[in-house]
Amino acid sequence: MTSVIEKAASQGVHSLSPHLVCAGAADAIEFYKNAFGAEELMRLAGADGRIMHGCVRINGSSVMLVDEAPDWGLSGPKALGGTPVTLHLVVEDADAAAARAVEAGATLVMPVADMFWGDRYGLVEDPFGHRWSVSTPVREMSAEEIQMAAKDAMCGEAAAPA
Repeated sequence: MTSVIEKAASQGVHSLSPHLVCAGAADAIEFYKNAFGAEELMRLAGADGRIMHGCVRINGSSVMLVDEAPDWGLSGPKALGGTPVTLHLVVEDADAAAARAVEAGATLVMPVADMFWGDRYGLVEDPFGHRWSVSTPVREMSAEEIQMAAKDAMCGEAAAPA
């Protein structure tokens, strides 16, 4: 017997997927194609043309989308004054990924740089108010090494692990 998780996976949807509310979900789908190489899996538009449900795949992971609908309690980050959520995207080349996203219309929030935990990492905000970190692991580090590097980065001095 096929589990519900296996059934969803056969349709390209993971058992945990972000579901983004966007002012202009159709435009967001196109942006994600251009910025992150998304593959569109589904688009269901209502009679008024708004996206009732959309789904794309980015780096093998499903991301669902819906248009803002305040009457249904669906508001995107811009309507809410920002987002506390960052979507983390592991990529082959963080510099190229951030540049591609900016070229597609994202705003660079944090330039890509080498981070103390061993990744090249940067942060962009898409035109719909969602934040995306792009990260390329470049150096494997133990938990203890990361902790020491964090103390050095935050306090300016290396300290022994706790």
